Amino acid sequence: MKRTNIFKPVLDGILLSSIVMLAAGCQKPGQKYPIARPNAGVGSVVTETRQFGIGSDSARADFGTIVVPENRHKTDSRLISIPFLRIHSFSETPAEPIFGLAGGPGMSNMSWDWSKAQMFLPKHDFVLVGYRGADGSVVLDCPEVTKALEKEDNPLSRESMQRMGRAWTACAERFRNEGVDLDGYTMLECIDDNESVRKALGYDRIDLISESYGTRVAYLYGLKHPESIFRSAMISVNPPGHFAWDPQMTDRLLKHYSTLRSEDTSTVATNTDLYECMQRVLKEMPRRWLWFSISPGKVKLVTFALLYHRNTAATVFDAYGAADHGDPSGLALMSLAYDYVIPSMTIWGEAASKAVSADYDSTRDYSAETDSSDTPLGSPMNKFMWGPLHYGHWPTRQLPGDFRKVRLSDVQTLLVSGNVDFSTPSEYATKELLPYLKNGQQVILAECGHVNDVWNVNRANARLILTSFYETGVADTKLNSYVPMDFDVRWGFPKVAKFLLGVATFLVLLFVLIVVWIARTVNRRRLRRRQTGIAGLNTGPIE
Repeated sequence: MKRTNIFKPVLDGILLSSIVMLAAGCQKPGQKYPIARPNAGVGSVVTETRQFGIGSDSARADFGTIVVPENRHKTDSRLISIPFLRIHSFSETPAEPIFGLAGGPGMSNMSWDWSKAQMFLPKHDFVLVGYRGADGSVVLDCPEVTKALEKEDNPLSRESMQRMGRAWTACAERFRNEGVDLDGYTMLECIDDNESVRKALGYDRIDLISESYGTRVAYLYGLKHPESIFRSAMISVNPPGHFAWDPQMTDRLLKHYSTLRSEDTSTVATNTDLYECMQRVLKEMPRRWLWFSISPGKVKLVTFALLYHRNTAATVFDAYGAADHGDPSGLALMSLAYDYVIPSMTIWGEAASKAVSADYDSTRDYSAETDSSDTPLGSPMNKFMWGPLHYGHWPTRQLPGDFRKVRLSDVQTLLVSGNVDFSTPSEYATKELLPYLKNGQQVILAECGHVNDVWNVNRANARLILTSFYETGVADTKLNSYVPMDFDVRWGFPKVAKFLLGVATFLVLLFVLIVVWIARTVNRRRLRRRQTGIAGLNTGPIE
């Protein structure tokens, strides 16, 4: 049966927010930034001041563009332009401005969720500077990679890795032929873009608020320009070396969820061990539900992405539980979700440049690590992201060694993590980064996952922790109450899959009925015309 687009709106609504972490941002639809004048030199800035909507209210904002070198290591580098946005504080005497660094890589930095930024405006300006390669005059989009992903039946197969490797190589070669200097698209260059905007806006020092990938940028910012940073709050922390995922850590987190579920007396069918259930399904995954195919590789990738946040993790467990009882419809929907979401979920060239330059290790066998036999899920994102580079090449110069390892930092830093974060586990921040922060502190939120959980599971708590830290240097955790994991799923993937199937079946039947009705109507009219013609002949004059 041919897949139809009637599935896509529902899939996007359920999955898009969690899989690619694409937040609905403060950048309004159609928001435009001024264009730098022709032949503008390095550091040239053009701005437009207008009102920025904040619910029923508004604030004054500067929409700007700055001209910077594509590669600051080359004196003859061509110039590119980067957008920036400054939303002015409500205060006449604001404290240090807060610069935002969003997650990724492969995502824009100009589309923050406004509800996050709003809490800071009473005392701070809020500033966003575009990520080069994702925002501005050069966007490292790779249709070659997207096309390769769209063709895959099993994106974790060797054939897929080879095809993806060729796609990465072809994309990089195209950029090189177009005059793009890929060595300029690193986190250090992004940091200096922020520095250029800081100076242009006249700030002596700034605060940072960062998420996921952005926390790595923030940490390196503090190492490269410590005099520019006052306080830095990092949410879902990614220390050096962790753009790769550890299957053993993934396994421990799955077991933690399994323990939580076994202790939850409100959960239906608590007698089923969640970990063993997933183990059985992953080992003996069906390849079809009705006439819909199920790709184990696609299911694994979507599973891993949905485990990032607690609400979508619950939908994963619900789907695996149903499959364990003979109903793989939820897995079929997850497999289908891959086709609609994963190939276009990121700006692949920007993601490759930032990740490869920071963490890629050519001596590691990422595929073998992923396929570890003693972990049922393994680390599929590892193989998906890094496996193709065994067969292809992304020619971005790696960062200097001092920026690829953990070093001491004097910056006042707050680490905020969820203890069931599959993307950026809190344990890494605790053991690997916190000891190197002379003025560091960490808050761990129980039964919370990645970025969205930190912000949204207890919003008042997140607000107090962050605003108190920026005001006093100490995070106030008095609202950090325990919010238990909710495993109850009202509309899980199996229900959604059957609902979609029902809708599709109804539409097909309706279409068939309409076609039959039209055909019968046409035939009746033809028959009447024929009968009218015959009657006319019978009543004519007889000679």
